[in-house]
Amino acid sequence: RMLTRTPSVIAEVFLFLSIVLVVAIAVIQINQQQILSPGLKYGIVLDAGSSRTTVYVYEWPAEKENDTGVVSQTFKCNVKGPGISSYESNPGALAKPFDDCLNKVKERIPVHLHKNTSVYLGATAGMRLLRLQNETAANEVLASIQTYFRAQPFEFRGAQIITGPEEGVYGWITANYLMGNFLERNLWRTWVHPYRKETMGALDLGGASTQISFIPEDSQENFNSTFQVKLYGYNYKVYTHSFQCYGRDEAEKKLLALLLQKSNTSSNVDNPCYPQNYNTALTMKNFSGSLCTQSLRPANYYPNQLVNFHGTGDPGLCQEMVSLLFNFTACRDREDCPFNGIHQPKVKGNFVAFSGFYYTINALNLSEHFSLADFNSSMWIFCSQSWAQLQFMLPKFEEIYARSYCFSANFIYYLLVRGYNFDAETWPQIHFQKEVGNSSIAWSLGYMLSLTNMIPAEGKLIQLPLKPSLFAGLLVFLTATALLCLLFLVYLCVASHNRKNIGRVEHVFIPE
Repeated sequence: RMLTRTPSVIAEVFLFLSIVLVVAIAVIQINQQQILSPGLKYGIVLDAGSSRTTVYVYEWPAEKENDTGVVSQTFKCNVKGPGISSYESNPGALAKPFDDCLNKVKERIPVHLHKNTSVYLGATAGMRLLRLQNETAANEVLASIQTYFRAQPFEFRGAQIITGPEEGVYGWITANYLMGNFLERNLWRTWVHPYRKETMGALDLGGASTQISFIPEDSQENFNSTFQVKLYGYNYKVYTHSFQCYGRDEAEKKLLALLLQKSNTSSNVDNPCYPQNYNTALTMKNFSGSLCTQSLRPANYYPNQLVNFHGTGDPGLCQEMVSLLFNFTACRDREDCPFNGIHQPKVKGNFVAFSGFYYTINALNLSEHFSLADFNSSMWIFCSQSWAQLQFMLPKFEEIYARSYCFSANFIYYLLVRGYNFDAETWPQIHFQKEVGNSSIAWSLGYMLSLTNMIPAEGKLIQLPLKPSLFAGLLVFLTATALLCLLFLVYLCVASHNRKNIGRVEHVFIPE
């Protein structure tokens, strides 16, 4: 009997161990697997604005969220010198200033990824104006940039002049992306679309143009400037408009040309928007040579003639002159047409105002949230200061900017209040910001986000504790062992049962 039980016990032990090992190996293989990301991808965007060029480096995981990369800014560098449109007469000279920033970018991106890192240059209103004024010069500037970047180790994807509406939409995408209106992490640390979260409008003030972009109350109403945007699997219908020549720098040129036009003399002109006792001499070409001031150009226009501007620091007169830069009568009191005959839906919800808006508000020592009354009060006080007093009021003093903050503040007032129809009630919905976290609010990030829709995703690589072939072999072996043990136990059980039956029969037929 002992000899019969020994194989049974051994089979049971082997069966038990086989089942335990199969379960253990399967659990380890599933739970201990490592998901290896295919790594990071990088993209470089150059924001070639009218006054300067800024280089941004972005990175995102190679696996994407609903066809759009989760992009973050890792580096920013301002190229020395003016904007690329200033090199119209010497396009060959614009390459060298890029070297300093590009050398820093090369250090930030792993060398083995350089050839797979795309570089995009987007030129904005400064180049849009140059193209209108001198298309040949604009093409030569872009050709010079292409020659420079094709000699770099990166994958250059071209230099293009983006349209005003594109600039507006990309700025809107950036603002909402950084505010977490497209994606957020849930309790399980996975990216999800925020539930019923409203998007923000975007207000961008550059040197040569300004943009307003938002989703209107009635998204079904058709406007000429409505764009369909798809991000993270969701569609958005965005109204956007770009006002050429209403950037801060070009608008100030129009003011100077207007002041010269209204002056009795062409050599000495009072400027109520410049601080008291501030004096500067500018050539006529400096402000009247622009395409934006062509209609205000004097009949006796001499590009190199100097005009002396004397600051009078008169807030009331400054306001009066700035208001003349806008055509508020073209709309004939129509609500959906604030100025210059442009059709615009009623502003709705919160807005973020960045670039030139932020720098001016910062100069007035105002925080992100303040009332319209506070803004007007601060503007009036600031515009009443003398040049000597102003040097102690500004957080950072640079003459070219300091002399113009009073004009900028008045221009912002008329643009936002009389132009876009913000009032005392809706003004607090405007948030003046430069960046969110470490990322600048600029159209370039929105541009990068849109471009990642065209970059193919790479799947995650799964690293297992056991090689698939070894794992499969062990499973087959242990499963076969378990089945053999089970069959053997069944055989022993049947044999034992049969023996008992035979013994019982024999017992019945034994004679007494």
